[in-house]
Amino acid sequence: MKKILSIFVVTVLYVMVTAFAGFQKDVDHLEKQAIELLKKQIITEAAWALKQTPVTITASSSPRSAGGKHDFFSEADYWWPDPKNPNGPYISKDGLTNPDNFLEHRKAMIRFSKIIGALASAYKITGDEKYVKHAVKHFQAWFINSETLMNPNLLFAQAVKGRFTGRNYGIIDTIHLMEVAQGALVMQNAKSFNNATLQGVKQWFADYTLWLNTSVPGIQEKTVKNNHATCWAMQVASFAKLCNDENMLDSLRISYKTILLPNQMGNDGSFPLEMARTKAYGYSIFNLDAMTMLCQILSTPNDNLFNFETPDGKSIKKGIHYLYPYIVDKNKWILKPDVMYWENWPVAQPFLFFGAVQYNQQDWFLAWKKLNHQPQVEEVIRNLPIRNPLIWL
Repeated sequence: MKKILSIFVVTVLYVMVTAFAGFQKDVDHLEKQAIELLKKQIITEAAWALKQTPVTITASSSPRSAGGKHDFFSEADYWWPDPKNPNGPYISKDGLTNPDNFLEHRKAMIRFSKIIGALASAYKITGDEKYVKHAVKHFQAWFINSETLMNPNLLFAQAVKGRFTGRNYGIIDTIHLMEVAQGALVMQNAKSFNNATLQGVKQWFADYTLWLNTSVPGIQEKTVKNNHATCWAMQVASFAKLCNDENMLDSLRISYKTILLPNQMGNDGSFPLEMARTKAYGYSIFNLDAMTMLCQILSTPNDNLFNFETPDGKSIKKGIHYLYPYIVDKNKWILKPDVMYWENWPVAQPFLFFGAVQYNQQDWFLAWKKLNHQPQVEEVIRNLPIRNPLIWL
């Protein structure tokens, strides 16, 4: 009997190991395809990045900012002058972007993210230290140099003229620091990344993470019910991973399982709060990307969030299955077209790529492969903080 049992156990283990090896082979194949697809683009973008000098938020300012030289400032996108009171407080127009609002700091941050993302990607596939050496200059300008650094808070983000000098909703602007943090993580062991700069970068992100968790705006943003809370968690996860803050990472895993996924996802895999917006399609894509990235950042060998399912059947896989048909054929979308930027979505969405890799879904990968990998529309870029997928693998 013992001999039969032993044979059974060995057989089961063999089947499991063989299946895992086959799955891993498929995953590696998808990753190699992605590298081949993106290699030329990465090298081209890195060549551009090598020519860029650091430009931080101190290079521009607005008289409407209540902050100082080193304080990030932006104005809420969907707020406009009141036709009945042109010099009075702004009024809200959901989904309609006011092109006259001050956005120079956000643009500088997105540029910074593009530079570091490109340099980190090139370093990852080539190992060439020149990319790291140049990245260090930008890290020092944004986080260490006392003349040009940004203060580690967002007290004055997404202000509204006549109403708010800053709002918790502005915290979403720093999702564009995620690939900066991940870039530092990818390059941290390079010879050209001196320890003083590395520790300075990590200290800045540790300070900002503390502010996000203890300030009034940070706590408010954490507890919002829609994509803002997802993006709060997504960026905190990215920053905590760079800083090796395991306690924070553990708390975010719990939050994903008990709050974010169960409270935001419908039983069909949609996000009802995003579906209720005037840009339901774009926001549904955006929130699914953010939740997918949470899974990508927070998953461990012993706790793979891609495999997590709530008692009532909600999971990130269900979310991808729900949205996928509308990505392949937008004409099937069940709601009205978005009030703005309807024609500009989808692009090469992160949820397609990381979902394909995790679940070995070739059709998702092929859909991602065919979409636009270099969007130029500012609104799309604003809602696509993950533009360099290879640095996240």
